[in-house]
Amino acid sequence: MRCPRVLIAGTHSGCGKTTAVCAVLSLLKRRGIRVSALKCGPDYIDPMFHRAVLGVPSANLDPFFCSGELLRSTLAAHAGDVTVIEGVMGYYDGTGSEGTDNSTFTVSRAVSAPVILVVNGAGSSVSSLAVLQGFCDFVPGSDIRGVIFNAVSAGTYERLRELTLRRFGGRVRPLGYIPRLPEECLLISRRLGLVTPESLPETGEKLDRLCRLCAGTLDTDGILALAQTAPEVEAPRPHLPRLPSPVTLAVARDQAFSFLYEDTLRLFRELGAQTAFFSPLADQPVPEGAAGLLLPGGYPELFAETLEKNRRAADSVRDAVRSGMPVIAECGGFQYLGERLDGRRMCGVLPHESADTGRLVRFGYVTLTAGRAGVFGGAGITLPAHEFHYYDSTDCGRDLTAGKPGGRSWDCAVYTETMYAGYPHLYLAACPGAAWRFLQKCVEFKENRHADNGTGGH
Repeated sequence: MRCPRVLIAGTHSGCGKTTAVCAVLSLLKRRGIRVSALKCGPDYIDPMFHRAVLGVPSANLDPFFCSGELLRSTLAAHAGDVTVIEGVMGYYDGTGSEGTDNSTFTVSRAVSAPVILVVNGAGSSVSSLAVLQGFCDFVPGSDIRGVIFNAVSAGTYERLRELTLRRFGGRVRPLGYIPRLPEECLLISRRLGLVTPESLPETGEKLDRLCRLCAGTLDTDGILALAQTAPEVEAPRPHLPRLPSPVTLAVARDQAFSFLYEDTLRLFRELGAQTAFFSPLADQPVPEGAAGLLLPGGYPELFAETLEKNRRAADSVRDAVRSGMPVIAECGGFQYLGERLDGRRMCGVLPHESADTGRLVRFGYVTLTAGRAGVFGGAGITLPAHEFHYYDSTDCGRDLTAGKPGGRSWDCAVYTETMYAGYPHLYLAACPGAAWRFLQKCVEFKENRHADNGTGGH
């Protein structure tokens, strides 16, 4: 299928990728183009900014989780008239012996997307071209075809544009610049990630100002022309089974619980499940008729006082899980199931307390291996996952083994016939068998509940 696309990569984290992508998405949308966006890597927050700009969900392309075929299939499923893919970290930063596995570079090769490199030119001028040349020549076939300079003046950009054309010829096209932005246009950072758009009431105003400032500085015609050079995508969707009867999954979604992959929800729906969202922050209980429960990660620690007060929501979660409803609780959701979070009372389903350690506890990709049968499958099943958290708990579980790509491993998570609860975040879109097993457990719960009381409640 035709899928015009570009991948906007960066030299390093903080060079301005997200700012550049949000500006490009805004400008293309304002031209009446049906734009879609994707994010390399396991990040949850950048796709929220994509959604804030476009009004439609974004998704992730992660080569640790997904085969090349699944990456292309995900791209095809989310394709618009033009698709903008945002990189993660520096273009080549990844894992493995060479350090480039599972990087933005890996994604660019898997989906054959021409690359635009964002180079931060603050505090330099012509030296920015040395950085650009180094990235272009670092590996054969880098496919860097365009450059956007960030944090430069109009005069500096004109000089860089002329020198880029002279030095690189048609190999790399200068596609504009992002000026030094005033404070009211900056997207604020929290620790290693951006704050969520929902936590910034002025996000819409910031994005509007950013778009206006970049309207005369970014070459959207050039970006569109580069996107048109991308080859067709061959990505047949795999055949998936369907549940014999539909089930409803209750999904916590609000500012405290927002770290959930859209493609995981899409897979559950393709398998025959329905989703019903509820907000623990608004003291909403688990929806009536739900047969499964998803408690994603997020920032529950920022709202611990409110979550403690909202006993209607917490008690409904506790009662649902204790009744045997299958549950997936990741990171913040795992903390919510515990006794206390920063000393505040939570659901009390699991006997642990969670608190801030003041440092990054565990970070990066892991492969989970089950030592026993559980809600996703039998003993020995493996699941790709990742961790990123400053909080830790007095009991993190020990039913699964988490293995790092470098060989280190440790025990983690609670894994039973009806529960997965732990700090590792899962990407179930890459594990349809595990998702199918979870939904089968939901069907069993629904049927047993009907047999017990003849109603759809719980």
